[in-house]
Amino acid sequence: MKPGESLNGSSERILKIQYFIYFGVMGIFLPYFNLYCHHLGFTSFEIGSLSALRTAITIVFSIVWSIVADRYAWRKPIYVLFNFLSAAIWVFFLYINNFSGMVIVTIFHTIFFAPLIAFIEAFAMDELGSGSGDKNRYGRIRAWGSVSFILVVFSLGKVSDLFSINTIVPLILAGYTLQAIFSIPMPKAKAREEQFHAGVRELLNARTLTFLTCSFLMIFSHGTYYGFYSIYLEELGYGPFFIGSTWAVASIAEIVIMINSGRILKYITLENVIFFSCLAASARWCLLWRAVTVTEIMIAQVLHAFTYGTFHVASILYMDLLSTGQTRTLGQAANNAVSYGLGMMAGFLLNGYLYEAYGARLFLMSASVSLAGAVVFRFLSR
Repeated sequence: MKPGESLNGSSERILKIQYFIYFGVMGIFLPYFNLYCHHLGFTSFEIGSLSALRTAITIVFSIVWSIVADRYAWRKPIYVLFNFLSAAIWVFFLYINNFSGMVIVTIFHTIFFAPLIAFIEAFAMDELGSGSGDKNRYGRIRAWGSVSFILVVFSLGKVSDLFSINTIVPLILAGYTLQAIFSIPMPKAKAREEQFHAGVRELLNARTLTFLTCSFLMIFSHGTYYGFYSIYLEELGYGPFFIGSTWAVASIAEIVIMINSGRILKYITLENVIFFSCLAASARWCLLWRAVTVTEIMIAQVLHAFTYGTFHVASILYMDLLSTGQTRTLGQAANNAVSYGLGMMAGFLLNGYLYEAYGARLFLMSASVSLAGAVVFRFLSR
């Protein structure tokens, strides 16, 4: 496909499959892996440390591998190879139930798993073409990942009720294996080596720094949610099926907003979407701080449409505007490393250290952090 052309049917199907499998596995990992570690007897600090270690490695290696991919136009071979390596290394989790062993395998697995989502986003931006109308279709394609996420978390909650939380490790392995197989038909990157350095210089500016600061604060505010939300609900007396259902409700809201993101972006600028998403996150964390009833919890989960759905779509498209075709992988990797890497690591570490002492009150801290992100983006971007 030549630059400027719209996404063809074959490329669209490939991208949908990639998003579907990747976020289906996330639907197992995010709600239940920390809970699995909790059932192994790990302390909250150990759980937070494992999550922080994973995201710290993501920061470094998503950037390193994206530079190599853009510099030499090796995005596809790296993507395919690392999918297979990630699946192979995950096998070791089947045999490990102690903290030190978990640390070692986590390090090696994350080294190769770290850049995969940034590569998928870069593939999508390449294949969607250069027009803003085509790029606004991104949300409809990305929504397939959210559909997969909701199907998995909803069904896995019931599976965990009937069987054991231990089933998540082999299920994740099966997902990684499928991801590796379906990575083979992904399209090749179009970046040219001789333009890479100029693209890097263009990417490094104050506007990019302001956006990345906001993105860091926004995802940092999610540390309590992603790290200890499921554990918090279990402590309130809710079972795995209900916990999975609340994650599913959040994903339904996310899907609805992503499918309609193209319409939204016709009337609201990317900058305003990012700003109001940060404000919505602050409101959501305040609600979860006091939420104990089913109604309160579900209302907070519906707000996921804005705290993740609109923010994610807008941030991917905004970073694409800041990048050139030759630094597209690097731009998405930088965004992923600073937000889901550095931001999530800071959130996991702080929450892992403080959760046993403060519990749900940490959601109030999260509200303050996302509000700071809104302020930074609104005023420093000017």
